[in-house]
Amino acid sequence: MTYTLRDYTKEFTYNWQLAAPVMLGMLGHTFVSFVDNIMVGQLGSAELAAVSLGNSFIFIAMSIGIGFSTAITPLVAEADSEGNFKKGKSAFKHGLFLCTVLGIILFLSILLAKPLMSHMEQPEEVVKLAIPYLDLVAFSLVPLIIFQAFKQFSDGLSMTKYPMYATLFANIVNVILNYLLIFGKFGFPEMGIVGAAVGTLVSRFMMVLFLWWFLAKSKKSKAYVTNIKLFVLNNKMINKIISLGFPSAMQMFFEVAIFTAAIWLSGLLGKNPQAANQIALNLSSMTFMVAMGLSVAAMVRVGNQKGLQNFKELRRIAFSIFLLGTILATFFAIIFLLFHKSLPNIYVDLNDAENFIDNSEVVSIAAKLLFAAAVFQISDSIQVTVLGALRGLQDVKIPTLITFISYWLIGFPISYYLGKEDAYASLGIWLGLLAGLTSAAILLYIRFNYLTKRLILTKQSNLEHDIT
Repeated sequence: MTYTLRDYTKEFTYNWQLAAPVMLGMLGHTFVSFVDNIMVGQLGSAELAAVSLGNSFIFIAMSIGIGFSTAITPLVAEADSEGNFKKGKSAFKHGLFLCTVLGIILFLSILLAKPLMSHMEQPEEVVKLAIPYLDLVAFSLVPLIIFQAFKQFSDGLSMTKYPMYATLFANIVNVILNYLLIFGKFGFPEMGIVGAAVGTLVSRFMMVLFLWWFLAKSKKSKAYVTNIKLFVLNNKMINKIISLGFPSAMQMFFEVAIFTAAIWLSGLLGKNPQAANQIALNLSSMTFMVAMGLSVAAMVRVGNQKGLQNFKELRRIAFSIFLLGTILATFFAIIFLLFHKSLPNIYVDLNDAENFIDNSEVVSIAAKLLFAAAVFQISDSIQVTVLGALRGLQDVKIPTLITFISYWLIGFPISYYLGKEDAYASLGIWLGLLAGLTSAAILLYIRFNYLTKRLILTKQSNLEHDIT
């Protein structure tokens, strides 16, 4: 069947309605980091680099937790389209249990990994500042991963607004606490970057409670999130979630880890390149969350169509999401190109005479990195939306291999060799990121195209067999 452009664009409105709350919710997570970076950036480049270094550990752990939790969404979406409440609640309950355990494991793992900071050839003053910050933010992973279980469940029921509300509320709490504790306002102690960590920790606990309250009040979700016998478990469902969640966690880990490697490689160049890398990374992360919202929409809608066994519609809907993502990514690329010099100024105080030289260098380097970030907007959007669609199909093993090859056999070697001081330095690191993301986008698209065509042909063949 041949589709016209209109057949794809007519899905834009519903795709946007489903994805927009997810985007805002994901942007909320990034906004926590954004606020931390802006406020901490006023203290100096060493403090900003310390937050960058500390968060590099957090991002790795967070990617594993968030990636694992995505296993809940397609299972709940499939059960919802089938009208199977028991299956949907089982997927949520077991997912919540596993995410809670995983959150605790990730927290403890970071505490054990903390001594690595002293052996990474990072600036000594940066490491000294980063360690107390990391302790508190690491603990905040526990409520964050629990929140992800509730969020992915809510997304699976196409109730994407509630996680957004909870995240926005948490951001308000975080901004207020940051202002009070970083700078010591209204009689509160002046805690510097540790104050930013306290704000993050408290806001994430509030986020979990707020989302549970919303879901418990909703008629559609109340029966799912109340009267949960959390320790009455079924091995079959646990294995199902792990079989989907572990590869999904690895997919996100491989991508986030290469960006984390970029932070560490930047640290080898000095505190100013590391601070500049953090600025470019933070800006790119915000636009990436828009693509992540579309990825969740793809996961939900593909999961629904899979439950209905309507593979032609599945393919058409997925391509409509890919198209919308590409259009939005192109828009962000233009913004980065037009404002590459002015955007970094948000993060540092160029009127600070004492740190003027350092801050000027940070802005100069960050402006160059935004050129590379502009180019990979489209690749990044395509790879993450296609990955969401593949998760909706519950295809996770081959995509995991694809992400490993793209980021670590293609992207990282380029970042490593071009990112040396006698080569292209910070820009070279980001050229490696561009190569990895582009490779992932191409290979994942080929995988989705192959699978959906095969599903359609198999169904047609089965129908013809039944007729004869």
